[in-house]
Amino acid sequence: MKRPDIDDPDLPLTELFRYWPRASLPFLDHGMLCPGCPIAPFHTVIDACEEYNLDEAAFRAELRRAALETH
Repeated sequence: MKRPDIDDPDLPLTELFRYWPRASLPFLDHGMLCPGCPIAPFHTVIDACEEYNLDEAAFRAELRRAALETH
């Protein structure tokens, strides 16, 4: 299966965490409960940012940095 686009607005959070496990770090840094949440298969970054009152563009930049970091 082809890797999805990390910036796809329709990408479910579970797929984001599946392909980019380190993308969970900004969620945890912001005290968000999305990683492991039973609703994550149905929510997107847009939904999470709305729920936690975060600026989506700034949060997506954090996600990209964390997801694409190599360690």
